Amino acid sequence: MKPNLKLSIVLPTYNERDNIAPIVAKLTDLANDYRLEILFVDDDSADGTADEILRLSRCHDFIRLVRRIGRFGLSSAIKEGLLNATGELVVVMDSDGQHEPAAVRELLELLRSSDSDLVIGSRFHTEAAILGLSQQRQRNSNLANRVAKFSLPGYRHLTDYMSGFFGLVPERCLPWVRQVDVNGFKFLYELLAISHGQLKVSEIPLSFQPRTSGESKLNLAVVWDLGLSILHTLVGRLLPRRAISFALVGGSGVLLHLVLYGLARRLFGFSFEAAQALAVVATASSNYLINNSLTFRAQQLKGPRLIGGLVRFLVVTSLGMVANIGVSSAFLHRVSHQTLLAVLAGIAVDFVWKYAASSRFVWNTPS
Repeated sequence: MKPNLKLSIVLPTYNERDNIAPIVAKLTDLANDYRLEILFVDDDSADGTADEILRLSRCHDFIRLVRRIGRFGLSSAIKEGLLNATGELVVVMDSDGQHEPAAVRELLELLRSSDSDLVIGSRFHTEAAILGLSQQRQRNSNLANRVAKFSLPGYRHLTDYMSGFFGLVPERCLPWVRQVDVNGFKFLYELLAISHGQLKVSEIPLSFQPRTSGESKLNLAVVWDLGLSILHTLVGRLLPRRAISFALVGGSGVLLHLVLYGLARRLFGFSFEAAQALAVVATASSNYLINNSLTFRAQQLKGPRLIGGLVRFLVVTSLGMVANIGVSSAFLHRVSHQTLLAVLAGIAVDFVWKYAASSRFVWNTPS
């Protein structure tokens, strides 16, 4: 009997050429039970990943490729895949071999037999096995998972909030999928956070395997994104993620400013004005480079544009300082004689100006 139910499997890829053929081979038997669609979303890999997918698509008509140019990031790749998938059921998994294709069947059985909107393959389920993480990575993941649990009171029954392996019923989940902030790294966490406990979610234990080929994409930016996602949820999503990131970078800049000012005064005998000028320019430059790498990573400036962006950022920063002084002075003399309130008013205006202006004029993105 010809299968009636259509299944889409979304596989984000970046430099995974050697993993493509093996995972396709393991997934093809699903075509016996479903009208199968394997949808690869490739972030313009430099190793020929897209060419390998196209080669296999000539042999299997259920393979599709979405090649992304000028767009990158795991969350945005998953979101794009989900919005382009045509199946009545959709599974998202990694293409590096760490998610066992055999687990797809178990996940689909639970998704079809229960009233769940979403089923997660959990690495931290009591019956799960983690073979593909070092002990340090596993400890870090456990800590992040505990913090995530605290930030998602509507889903306290779950054990893995950042899994890259899950299946869902698009008809019920797409309204939430469309709202996911793709600047976050962990798509599942973002989906759970914005749905506020309104999705029916179940789990299956996952046997998390060692990577078969390629390199892990985990880096400082990924850790930063995860921390931002959790903090964004804890503050009720009242501020944009980028604004929170910008504020954290600015806060670290205050400490750097104090250290540089102290060194310039005590070790090198600079005057107050010279030490302040050095600390201000150095701190602003540091904040710019960190924001370029983390806060505005999707719009990251490189080469000559990096230097031009620094000049524009320094101008934005200087104008923010002028606004800070003007507003705090006006507040003190016309609104309230409370010095602390005046200082805070100036800082608030300074921050809003710097964030909005640098977003627009330095990285050319809406704030």
